[in-house]
Amino acid sequence: MSNNEQRFSSRIGLILSVLGIAVGTGNIWRFPRIAASNAGESGAGAFLLAWFIFLLIWSIPLIIAEYALGKKGRMGVVGTISKIAGEKFAWMGAFIAFVATAIMFYYSVVAGWCLYYFSQMVINPLPITLESSTAIWEGFQQSGLPVVFHGIAMTIGALVVWKGVKSIERVNTFLIPALFTIVLISLVRAVTLDGAGDGIAFLFSPDWATLRAPRIWLEALTQNAWDTGAGWGLILTYGAYMHSKHGVVKNAMVTGFGNNLVSLVAAITIFGTVFAVLGSELTKPEILKVMQESGPAATGLTFIWMPQLFAKMAFGNPLAMLFFLGLSFAAFSSLISMIELTTRIFVDMGLARKSAVIAVCSVSFLLGIPSAINLTFFGNQDFVWGVALMVSGAFIAFSVNKYGVTAFRRDAIDGAEGDWSAGPLWDLLMKYFIPLQAVILLGWWFWLSATVYAPDSWFNPLDPYSVMTVVLQWVVVLSVFLIANKWMVRKTLGEHS
Repeated sequence: MSNNEQRFSSRIGLILSVLGIAVGTGNIWRFPRIAASNAGESGAGAFLLAWFIFLLIWSIPLIIAEYALGKKGRMGVVGTISKIAGEKFAWMGAFIAFVATAIMFYYSVVAGWCLYYFSQMVINPLPITLESSTAIWEGFQQSGLPVVFHGIAMTIGALVVWKGVKSIERVNTFLIPALFTIVLISLVRAVTLDGAGDGIAFLFSPDWATLRAPRIWLEALTQNAWDTGAGWGLILTYGAYMHSKHGVVKNAMVTGFGNNLVSLVAAITIFGTVFAVLGSELTKPEILKVMQESGPAATGLTFIWMPQLFAKMAFGNPLAMLFFLGLSFAAFSSLISMIELTTRIFVDMGLARKSAVIAVCSVSFLLGIPSAINLTFFGNQDFVWGVALMVSGAFIAFSVNKYGVTAFRRDAIDGAEGDWSAGPLWDLLMKYFIPLQAVILLGWWFWLSATVYAPDSWFNPLDPYSVMTVVLQWVVVLSVFLIANKWMVRKTLGEHS
């Protein structure tokens, strides 16, 4: 069966695979640290509200669009955007794909972290103090092991996508139910720890003053895009393999709400753990500071605090193994979708699947090494391409608008047996609200970064968190794709171009 003819064998296989995109380390590793970093003195509830709002007005509309684009276009991101928006906009599809691929470079590093910690839970006793847990994290980061485990992660991912969608479906049919089971076991134990209730209350308590900060809204939007996979082109890629008879709206709802529920469960587990461990020693502001400073950009939060959770419970060692195995499952279910996205683009261009997989994973390993050896570089890439997800989402909305929003809904979304209608509200969100969100929040962020947050370094491209480092990297990538637009169309669409 050719790549263009491959299909998921069932709707449940499709949903589990797309949940594999959405439910990843973005839920278990990234979401709790972003919530902690954006909490006010009273709690993180205001951030959660902004995050939920963006689920409704950003992520779910885009997830619907991506399912439908993939189903209608039956190609990878570049080919589908060229078909729907027009051939002169292939560069937009390429940028969407590159953002997801750039994230893959360092996401594989995170998958490697997960594998390493799973191995440590198997062979070593659990750390029972903050100092010993921090030492494990810092010792690992200062060694060459992150590069080794990054390589292992890319190799495993390559093996999964080697034969295409059937292999991806089989793996996710096992990974996702196993992951959900492990997460629920961790949640049950976490909420029964003495003092965990204070952490959970803090997570959901709002500090309304924080909503005045543009950073909160930007972080809430980018985290929701990170969480759900909306705007990445990943769901579009899997959508190309769905059966024509299956609808997209119910699938999108399951994907969005199911994903965000897992994020909340992970945050409850982490916040409950940290407050239970430190509640008798530190005040709430001091605990929050610890959570925010667990590694650069709080990257060590999950890895420093979760081992201590399991050290405090009966059967802690096997449960710790299960948790980090589950975290590894989450990482790989998302990583394989990123590999497939890029692989499918090269397959559309005429490269044999196996050759494409080898090329994609080899280059991704090399370009991920800087993030594996330097957490500042890692933080820069997370910053630059996390924010770029807003641009990707805007490009997807543009493509639908170029086709005609109502016409696209009629032709590609509504009418599937047993599915819901997207309705005029979806038209409104895609036509106006998603482009406006991208323009307003990005413009707001650029302006305040240059005038308030970093007036002395916003123009320095070597500052890892400056406006200029974002602009420069985006411009370089966009320029390359604009120049290569005709070539990409010719290679992808062939005689149709």
